[in-house]
Amino acid sequence: MTTVKPARHLAVALAAILWLAPAQAQTTDYLGLPGPIAFSGDSYELVWSSRPDENYVKQEYLPVGDTPERYNRMLLVETVIGAMNAADAAQAQIEALNQRKPNDPLLNLDLLQNEAAGEVLLDFIVSSKDEAGEYIVEWNAYRYAPLAEGLGLGVMLMGISHRAYGNDAAKAFLQGLPTLRPAQIDALAGAPLPELDG
Repeated sequence: MTTVKPARHLAVALAAILWLAPAQAQTTDYLGLPGPIAFSGDSYELVWSSRPDENYVKQEYLPVGDTPERYNRMLLVETVIGAMNAADAAQAQIEALNQRKPNDPLLNLDLLQNEAAGEVLLDFIVSSKDEAGEYIVEWNAYRYAPLAEGLGLGVMLMGISHRAYGNDAAKAFLQGLPTLRPAQIDALAGAPLPELDG
């Protein structure tokens, strides 16, 4: 397997997360991480999972009350097994995001690297409009890290996603982002990575 192939899988799959809700809830725990997961003072339960390919697993976690179709906060844990590193995975996501630029006036991103740990943290904001022409705004921070020893070559993603629905909520969300963003980035960068079984 080449470095490019799994990175492209990751980019396509992660881009799909942005706006495609799961068709039906599937909660098979492929990673040995059933939840709840504590993050930044909140508890997240496994609500959806997928294994689109033998080397790629994605699991989504929400606080009680949120649904995959309309959430305010989501925690993501994903793994890709293959000859790739965190920088490859982040670059693939950046390329997917850059393809949105012509149609997304709010798209913005930033990249932080932790070379000592071999990790990369990408944070980005994207937007879309619903059928009524109202904005949906989403801010994400994705922490890419090498898989733990014993799991093979590859990358794990731990991410946090926040959304706002409707023009008024989107405006308030954007106004609060300068406070939310650094706090969530610090929490994600400092969080212990999940210990995976699968």
